[in-house]
Amino acid sequence: MSSQIAGLLQLLALIGALALAYRPLGDYMARVYSSQKHYAPERWIYRAIGADPAVEMHWPAYLRGVLAFSAVSVLFLYGLQRLQGGMPGSLGFVSIDPDQAFNTAASFVANTNWQSYYGEQAMGHVVQTGGLAVQNFVSAAVGIAVAVALVRGFARSRTGELGNFWADLVRGVVRILLPLAVIGALVLVACGVIQNFAGIHEVGQFTGGTQQWNGGAVASQEVIKELGTNGGGYFNANSAHPFENPTPFSNLFEIFLILLIPFALTRTFGRMVGSLRQGYAILATMGIIWIAFTALMMWTEFAGRGPAFEVAGGAMEGKETRFGIGASSIFAVATTLTSTGAVNSFHSSYTGFGGGITMLGMQLGEIAPGGVGSGLYGMLIMAIIAVFIAGLMVGRTPEYLGKKIGTREIKLAACYILVTPALVLCFTAAAMALPTPADSMTNSGAHGFSEILYAYTSGANNNGSAFAGLNADTQWFNSTIGIAMLLGRFLPMVFVLALAGSLTEQKPVPETAGTLRTDKPLYAGLLVGTIVIITGLTYFPALALGPLAEGLAA
Repeated sequence: MSSQIAGLLQLLALIGALALAYRPLGDYMARVYSSQKHYAPERWIYRAIGADPAVEMHWPAYLRGVLAFSAVSVLFLYGLQRLQGGMPGSLGFVSIDPDQAFNTAASFVANTNWQSYYGEQAMGHVVQTGGLAVQNFVSAAVGIAVAVALVRGFARSRTGELGNFWADLVRGVVRILLPLAVIGALVLVACGVIQNFAGIHEVGQFTGGTQQWNGGAVASQEVIKELGTNGGGYFNANSAHPFENPTPFSNLFEIFLILLIPFALTRTFGRMVGSLRQGYAILATMGIIWIAFTALMMWTEFAGRGPAFEVAGGAMEGKETRFGIGASSIFAVATTLTSTGAVNSFHSSYTGFGGGITMLGMQLGEIAPGGVGSGLYGMLIMAIIAVFIAGLMVGRTPEYLGKKIGTREIKLAACYILVTPALVLCFTAAAMALPTPADSMTNSGAHGFSEILYAYTSGANNNGSAFAGLNADTQWFNSTIGIAMLLGRFLPMVFVLALAGSLTEQKPVPETAGTLRTDKPLYAGLLVGTIVIITGLTYFPALALGPLAEGLAA
């Protein structure tokens, strides 16, 4: 009972901290993306890349900026890994194999940070700091930029202009992510997270003997992997490693970093469209789903049946004794309902239903609150679907934030919600049907199927966490998960920006007595139901073969 109370108190403390940061951060981000002023460091960057931040872009030009920047990033990170063996600061590690280098480059540029390698045994300081950590910043900034472009689509009329991608990208890094990361890194260093460029050295063990470890700029990478909802760990154990997450306080602080920007962006949205109540409605929807998932996870992990569970006070297998069941459950839900992927426990060791909750969190589209930027634009797509359903019920043209949701808009929204399920289910089916991928499965039966389903769910939804038990460092998984990550990241952005362009060309529709009030609790409830039903219809058969079958058999 004491561990359950401790978990509840940590959840309440987390909610309180997020509430305190919500208004100032949300308002600040709205000012950042509405400002016409450019700081000196930003102007230097614009001159270096040859961009004019004052030029407004229509959606095709904005999309070209997103894709061009991301393509260059993939090539740069791929080349950096392939040349690692001949660079200083490599710690003696050889160059990364082509298929794994592609997978890692796609992973970090797509804000996924799926890792099929042991970080402390493969990547030197240059790749970790100059490659992976840099992508943690810029890939997060790309996600926020696309979300802001969609918000401008609702806020503007008869222009077709969505802002300037290069200005949005640079501002996101310089004005938001860097200042928050510096503060967060100092907090983590104070908690005991390491920050150095030490080489490989011997470390004594409590049980006697020694073990080889290398140091690294861990705190600075840890903070942006959480803050930017990236998730890739400096060490293979990720946020379960004491060098990355040494204390219960650092654990709670890292969860706070994961949720901070995605939740605060709902206030930014409200500010930019001129209605804070609209932002509160989106916030309430996200909050309801997040709290419900957290409560379900804590219940299923504390209520594990059997003598071993009863002695341990719940399902403690695969969880750090430093954190316990409560903090591990909160972390697991936060990381899978966002596109973070960092883990402080092994999700494969959770109960059958607990593992299913982590998968369902990703399959919702990671919108509660979701990744930085991607969570907001994903939720707004679902808001459009919910308005459309409501319009069908009453027999009138649906409207959202003064914009008509017509044939073009609903087609783009439908394409958005179909991309990731198609990637997840098709690649999972192929992996289960072919003999070579099946050889990578440690477990058979429902749990083995869950490993495969989780891997492609994590990749296509740009989460990056792993179920464990699956050997993903093969040509098949490196290639197919890499493709799933790129398509799962950038195809939805195509539809989001096309939708934003369509909305910003419209003239505002005046509100009438028949207009659905989208800032009321009734609409928030409709939105929650729409999200659950659409996801349930899409993924329930696959979940029934994996985690649900395992949970019911336990």
